Amino acid sequence: MRFEYKYFVPYTKLDQLRAMIGPFMELDRNAQEHGGEYTVRSIYFDTPDLECYFAKITGVKRRNKVRLRGYNGDGDVGTVFFEIKTKVDEPLYKNRAPMTYDKAKKVLHGDQVDELITPTQKIPLARENARLFLYQLYARRMQPVVTVVYEREPFQFIFKDPENDLRITFDKNLRGIAYPTLEDLYNEEQALPIDRTHFIMEIKFNRYLPFWVKSMITSLGLTKGPASKYALCVEALGLARVRRWQQ
Repeated sequence: MRFEYKYFVPYTKLDQLRAMIGPFMELDRNAQEHGGEYTVRSIYFDTPDLECYFAKITGVKRRNKVRLRGYNGDGDVGTVFFEIKTKVDEPLYKNRAPMTYDKAKKVLHGDQVDELITPTQKIPLARENARLFLYQLYARRMQPVVTVVYEREPFQFIFKDPENDLRITFDKNLRGIAYPTLEDLYNEEQALPIDRTHFIMEIKFNRYLPFWVKSMITSLGLTKGPASKYALCVEALGLARVRRWQQ
């Protein structure tokens, strides 16, 4: 179980935020290996009437997002994840199944989960999670709706706390591509910039929000609010209007 708070922040406050979290946070290992940030890529699936999108914007208490997620530009040999991210009021739960992008496409085209997905120490239920992902796709007739891409600058708490895994991320340069195919995870030819003036700060934790984080948010005048990258891309690309017209 995780909690996740999101904030829209002007780029003019980015350097100030870095300085404020500096005494407490450090770049995570993946970011250190990629020059301070990495690219996050997700193909989001939704029903024909955009059930996931409308559940988000209308504030349904229990809702989920179904996505294929990868990183950087690793291609067919890169690790990707089938993910279901479920929110029940405030807490978040995530089911993941790792595999290479090449294997993910084979599974999505009908090949066997047991032959292509291997459980790991970190994700021992990878096969079960993959089956749950496929069940969502088939039972709800879900199709790829949008590819969401952004650069993530991720920080982890310097002082390790086994009871509270605190992370702060700055998600920048958000862009979206409408109606991708399964081959398009790394394709940005039709990408549309979504917001050039703000980035999204996400604060993630297990049990409590440290006092210094609360003070930082107050001093910067930031307000927690909905900041779904999927919903932002759907709206910016006009996909919700298209679905309403079709209905």
